[in-house]
Amino acid sequence: MIAIIDYGVGNLFSLASSFRAVGADICVTGNESDIKKCERIVLPGVGAFADAAAKLRQSGLDGVIKREVSSGKPLLGICLGMQLLFEKSYEYGCHEGLSLVPGEVRPIDSMITPGLKVPHIGWNALSFPKDRQKSRLFKYINEGDHVYFVHSYAGTGCEKSLTATAEYGAPLTAAVENGCVFGTQFHPEKSGRVGLDILRGFIEA
Repeated sequence: MIAIIDYGVGNLFSLASSFRAVGADICVTGNESDIKKCERIVLPGVGAFADAAAKLRQSGLDGVIKREVSSGKPLLGICLGMQLLFEKSYEYGCHEGLSLVPGEVRPIDSMITPGLKVPHIGWNALSFPKDRQKSRLFKYINEGDHVYFVHSYAGTGCEKSLTATAEYGAPLTAAVENGCVFGTQFHPEKSGRVGLDILRGFIEA
């Protein structure tokens, strides 16, 4: 069973449908006891970092997530959910994250070629680091496969956890892995067959 965290932020319906499409049993919940019973956790997210982080803290789910991860339970953060895994974000100020992945979240307009549109919206190919083993998340996909992005911010300072980049005027962080913690800046649930294969990789991680 996979717990998809419901904290008022995220496209829960399409994500739940995608997991069901690859044969996963899912529970959409914000209840601590339900989360504890599940074998894996997914942290979705759309919108502003500060609002999402505040909702996690107010609900106490930040502590629940950290405790479950410390026990070795796999966690997948998607889009804003991935950004929340980092130590802090500089989206309209400086805001603390969950500190489950070393690094910071910064605006991409300072990284990419001037003139490119922000937010970055569309399909981009994944590139994998050459100096490390392929992430467990990507066991069923290949370098160069395309996934769907919608974002204005990206993880930085996360080289040791980096598992994929996407080119958009510069190589931007597309995915990270730190122990049992995984993150994708892109939306697997909007990425067709490739996205479903990535969700299948998480189920088996």
